[in-house]
Amino acid sequence: MTDLHPVRRALISVSDKTGLIALAQALTARGVELLSTGGSAKTLREAGLEVRDVAEVTGFPEMMDGRVKTLHPKVHGGLLALRDNPEHKSAMEAHQIGAIDLLVVNLYPFEETVTKGADYDTCIENIDIGGPAMIRAAAKNHRFVNVVVDVEDYDALLAELDANDGQTSYGFRQRLAQTAYARTGAYDAAVSTWMAAAIGDEAPRRRVVAGTLAQTLRYGENPHQKAAFYLDGTKRPGVATAQQLQGKELSYNNINDTDAAFELVSEFLPNDGPACAIIKHANPCGVARGATLTEAYGRAFDCDRTSAFGGIIALNQVLDAATAEEISQIFTEVVIAPGADQAARDIFAKKKNLRLLITPGMANPADAALTFRQVSGGFLVQDKDNGHIDLPDLKVVTKRAPTDKELADLLFAWTVAKHVKSNAIVYVKDGATVGVGAGQMSRVDSCRIAARKSVDMAEALGLTAPLTQGSVVASDAFFPFADGLLTAAEAGATAVIQPGGSMRDDEVIKAADEAGLAMVLTGMRHFRH
Repeated sequence: MTDLHPVRRALISVSDKTGLIALAQALTARGVELLSTGGSAKTLREAGLEVRDVAEVTGFPEMMDGRVKTLHPKVHGGLLALRDNPEHKSAMEAHQIGAIDLLVVNLYPFEETVTKGADYDTCIENIDIGGPAMIRAAAKNHRFVNVVVDVEDYDALLAELDANDGQTSYGFRQRLAQTAYARTGAYDAAVSTWMAAAIGDEAPRRRVVAGTLAQTLRYGENPHQKAAFYLDGTKRPGVATAQQLQGKELSYNNINDTDAAFELVSEFLPNDGPACAIIKHANPCGVARGATLTEAYGRAFDCDRTSAFGGIIALNQVLDAATAEEISQIFTEVVIAPGADQAARDIFAKKKNLRLLITPGMANPADAALTFRQVSGGFLVQDKDNGHIDLPDLKVVTKRAPTDKELADLLFAWTVAKHVKSNAIVYVKDGATVGVGAGQMSRVDSCRIAARKSVDMAEALGLTAPLTQGSVVASDAFFPFADGLLTAAEAGATAVIQPGGSMRDDEVIKAADEAGLAMVLTGMRHFRH
């Protein structure tokens, strides 16, 4: 088997016409005969290129609104024939089937159609049939045939032809084939995922996940782990759709933590005022609102200045110069915001290692989505935690009801707790976190750690009382015993928000009453593992 094979005849059928004319001109200049269909053929002719219609080759017109045009032996025979097989060659001669050495196809824009919110029938009409069939045929026969499914590969194809005097190598064709199968696989995954949702099947028998490579990462969580970042094609604002204005390439941990930070700060609508979230190792170490973005950042920073060093900062409004100046006082890995004015950009430009990401707006915390987690031999799928609680949802269970100020802080603390690893405890005072306990095996330990941090931070700020004095506290799940609640009371908390539902709720409520605490139940928990 020879490694190199010439490209003499190409079939081009593309929905995305980007780069089409330049590619066709380059192929024609290299003596390649062009076959094409419908709109692609029209575009090529209008550019003055000589092209032969597939309908002329097959002897059948395009029919049924274009649904049937390439599903024909003279097309698939030209793609699938083994050039060194006498029986195949004989069949080609007997049925006048010409070899097709290059297939350039990109598919009907099904994913884009779904994203635009098209109705069911429109989505169905944008499911490509002939394209995937040809792609799979060409990819299977990559010993002889080149298949290009991405505009990004046009230049690589031409470079390969130039390097090999109009021929391509087997290794090159193998890489094209792998990309082609991945594309049809992702396409079918998009169709099946959309259809499952359209017909209300929450747990389809088969589920496929697909992505497009955004970047190969230097390493994963640790230097000995290989890693890459893939996009799922959704347009949700966040780290995947952000524009990086400066700084080093994002790492695996940067991407993970930046996503956590932006999802948290997106809980706070820009119209409700500035908000800032500082994340370290996927957990918030400071979250706050303020009259200005600078104040919101400063109050978030004062929750835990030690942990904030080298952290990720997410803002819910356009970054301004004053806030950029404050942020630049310490080392920060990433800042992500829905915009940055020129003065802020100029300030950050002096910090070469700081990565500045700009998003196309804020994410909607109520967006429906699925989350995936791999386990040995499979993966878990669940709805994104979009659970939300408003004032009317709260049930007061203690003798004392929370004040309006306490209620505002309780809802703030509850929102933050949703984004803290379980067991999660969050102390809040005046719209800012003042203590966060995350990821402990015991809930009482989370209460103690958060309180201890508030003492340390108060000492660093020159205060005589811990930051938690006069605060409220949120617990992501119920208190199994009263010890955690009493620890929070000892730290100075005056009100509590928690789901309830423990066998010992009565005991916990009694302890709250005896400590003079106000407590509300949500009836909803926010485990985050």
